[in-house]
Amino acid sequence: MGRKGTFAVAFVCAMTLLAGCSTSSVDSIETTSLTPDLRDLSAVDLQSGKSHFRQANYGLAEKHFRKAVELRASNAEAWMGLAASYDQLGRFDFADRAYKQLLKIAGRKPQVVNNMGYSQYLRGNGKKAYKLLREARRGMADKTVVDANLKLVSKS
Repeated sequence: MGRKGTFAVAFVCAMTLLAGCSTSSVDSIETTSLTPDLRDLSAVDLQSGKSHFRQANYGLAEKHFRKAVELRASNAEAWMGLAASYDQLGRFDFADRAYKQLLKIAGRKPQVVNNMGYSQYLRGNGKKAYKLLREARRGMADKTVVDANLKLVSKS
């Protein structure tokens, strides 16, 4: 390789290096650190659980309600959904545990007792279901749901 060839190779290498050093493409965008997202992460799973439950996808509902209570153990609504999902899946042993936890958090509210009565109905325990549903009815402002559940129990 002659002098011209060496010069040509050196010129190409120099141009390649200079092209990478261009200052016109320097990133001037200011950046900031990411702040932690402080919203309730369990809310997303709670909403997903509700959506799946309405669509009768009880396995997926259970998964999301379970995740919601794992993220926020004081979430009574998620415990209620978890217990109801277990009821629909026929996992009454897990439903009982969820209702027990729900009672600790929310107390013996009529809505909780109504769901516990419906759970007993699903298990075939008519007398226990009737007793719980009557208790729930006494405290309910809108008795529509509990009356429908009582009608189911009376037919069985």
